Amino acid sequence: MNASEAEVVVVGAGAAGIAAARTLVAAGVKTVLLEARDRVGGRAWTVRSPLGFPIDLGCGWLHSAERNPWRAIAEARNWAVDHAPPPWLRPVVPRGEPPAAQAAFGQTIWAFRERIAAFPESEPDRPASTFIAPDDQWRAMMEAVSTFYSGAELEAISARDLARFTDTALNWRVVRGYGALVADHAAELAVKLSTSVTAIDHGGRRLRIESSAGALDADYVIVTLPTNLIAATPEFFRPALPEKIDAAAALPLGLADKLYLSLDGHEEFRSESRIFGRTDRVATAAYHFRPLGRPLIEAYFGGETARALEAGGRSAFMDFAVAELVSAVGSDMAHRVRPLAFHGWAGDPFARGSYSYARPGHADDRARLAEPVEERIFFAGEACSEADYSTAHGAYITGVKAAADVLNGLG
Repeated sequence: MNASEAEVVVVGAGAAGIAAARTLVAAGVKTVLLEARDRVGGRAWTVRSPLGFPIDLGCGWLHSAERNPWRAIAEARNWAVDHAPPPWLRPVVPRGEPPAAQAAFGQTIWAFRERIAAFPESEPDRPASTFIAPDDQWRAMMEAVSTFYSGAELEAISARDLARFTDTALNWRVVRGYGALVADHAAELAVKLSTSVTAIDHGGRRLRIESSAGALDADYVIVTLPTNLIAATPEFFRPALPEKIDAAAALPLGLADKLYLSLDGHEEFRSESRIFGRTDRVATAAYHFRPLGRPLIEAYFGGETARALEAGGRSAFMDFAVAELVSAVGSDMAHRVRPLAFHGWAGDPFARGSYSYARPGHADDRARLAEPVEERIFFAGEACSEADYSTAHGAYITGVKAAADVLNGLG
């Protein structure tokens, strides 16, 4: 790489990095996008299943769809967007549970969310677990649900951070795959794949970005790396930026893994229905039957359950899922499902997790992480969003904002 190649270097070609780079290129700024993976998209990743249709191993839902910029991008490309409501708006307890039990759980989770939403900013932060009684009959199930949307159990999560999250409750899907849409948005960009950035030296007049492909000088850099990578690499910035390392450590990535299973005799199950394997323990998975009408089950694992299973690889997830499906649905399920696709995000060296949550007392670290350094090192990514964290649209919005800040600096 020549030192004169770029005015701006964007580190990471996920949703935030792609949004930032497109914004800069559209403004005529010489921009280089560096990506450690051999593909773009980051934690948005669509693969082709053996059955022939696309499935998302990363993000899959256009949350807050009416204001989600990825929805507008999909429509501008004439990509089909499915408007069917998400399965979590349907009963989620196993077959055989009476309607009264289903209603009781629904009331419990909505009451919890209302208490969180009403948490005053004037009060000291505390763990989200304090908003539900330890002896509540649905406590274990609430913990399991927390691992699905936060990637961690309630005790680890800031109640203030949860209270600040905004969602319109409108959730749609990109039929061709959310990850495929994010990757398609990078099609016209100059992306250097398989290029890991190892350090950013800001001690000189220009920034020096060191990578596995050599060094590159730039006037500005936008860092979109996952928080777990930043926190684990205190030597990444030279001179050191301990406040950024600390902020990233306070916003770790929780874990949510998907295992896709083919389903024989799928017509028996209603499309877009969902069950939990168990209601009496945190260690359970959610099973989404026939998403988009397809003959499969999306098994969803979160938190410490997913982390423990990753040690055993895909087979451990498969064994766990089959045991729960047999118990919840019937013994014939052992012969009706086969593994299609899986990815363990904790073991992914370029992510080390799925999406961020704030530790209790650290909700304000999102703003600290996003704060520019010397008005030439900028940060973006879902963890930098105070209200749309953990989403691809939150990442996109922060990427556009970081690019806009760079453009202001360029005048």
